[in-house]
Amino acid sequence: MALSADESGRLADLLTNQAGQVVQRWTEVVAAQLRGRLSQAELVRQVQELHRALVDALGKGMGDLAAEEATELRAVLGELSRGQARQGFTATETASGVFALKEALLAVMETDQRTETLRDFVAFSALVDQMGLFTFETFVRTRESLIADQAEQLLELSTPVVKLWEGVVAVPLVGTLDSARAQVVMERLLQTLVDTGSPYAIIDITGVPAVDTQVAQHILKTVVAARLMGADCIISGIRPQIAQTIVALGIEFGDIATKASLADALRHVLRLTGVEAHRRQPRREA
Repeated sequence: MALSADESGRLADLLTNQAGQVVQRWTEVVAAQLRGRLSQAELVRQVQELHRALVDALGKGMGDLAAEEATELRAVLGELSRGQARQGFTATETASGVFALKEALLAVMETDQRTETLRDFVAFSALVDQMGLFTFETFVRTRESLIADQAEQLLELSTPVVKLWEGVVAVPLVGTLDSARAQVVMERLLQTLVDTGSPYAIIDITGVPAVDTQVAQHILKTVVAARLMGADCIISGIRPQIAQTIVALGIEFGDIATKASLADALRHVLRLTGVEAHRRQPRREA
C-alpha cells in the first residue's frame, strides 16, 4: 500500500518536527536488540543516516520504496544490510533494526487522539515493512555472495600444486573429489606444468577417503590432459581399500604408473630422470 501525498507529507513533518525523539527512541530499541554488538556511536550514526534518507525521500513525495524518489533511501538501506552481513549480524537483527522505527513512531503518535492518526500509523507501518523486507532481501543476497566467494577460496586452498623437485610437481589431494574440485585440480595442474615446464606430475590421493567411478574418471582425464602437454603423471597414495574398490569397479588405469606413497612416486620419478636417491643414515650416538 503506497502512501498518499498527504500521508507522505504528514510523515515527513512528523519525522522532522520530532526528529530528536524519534531518533533517540529508534536508537534505544535497536540497541536493546543488538545487546552491545555495535558501538553506540556507530548505531546513532546509522539511525541518523536512515532518518535523514527517509525524510528526504518523503519530502520529495515518495509513495512507496519502489518509487524513484526513494533511490537514496534504498542505497542507504542496501549499504546497511551489506555492512551488517559482513560484520556477522543475522538477517533478523538487520531487519528488526528497521522495524524498530514503528515503535519510535508510536511513541510520538500515541498522545494524539485524532482519528487520522491511527490511519497514518497503519500507512506508515506499511512503508516500514517495505523497508524491512528490502533490508532482509539485500542481506540474504549479500550473505549468499559471501558464501560463494568463501567456497571458491576454500576450493583454491584445498587444491595446492607444489614443486617437489626440479621438473617434478605434485597435487596432494585431501577430502572428497567432486566434479567442481576435479576441474580446479586439472586447471591448476596444467597451468603449473606450463609455468614450470615440468615433465613430471604426481597426483597423490592419500587424503581422498574413497574412490568411485566418477573420481577415477576425473583423475584419468587429468592424466590424459597432462600427457597432451608432454608431461607424465604418476598416481600415488592408493591404499589397499581403494585398490580393492578400483578393481571391483573394473576401472583400468592402463599404463599409468601408480605407487603406494608420495615418497615412492618421487623416488620413481628421480630414477627416471637419472637422479640417485640415497637413504640418509641415522646419526650414530657418541
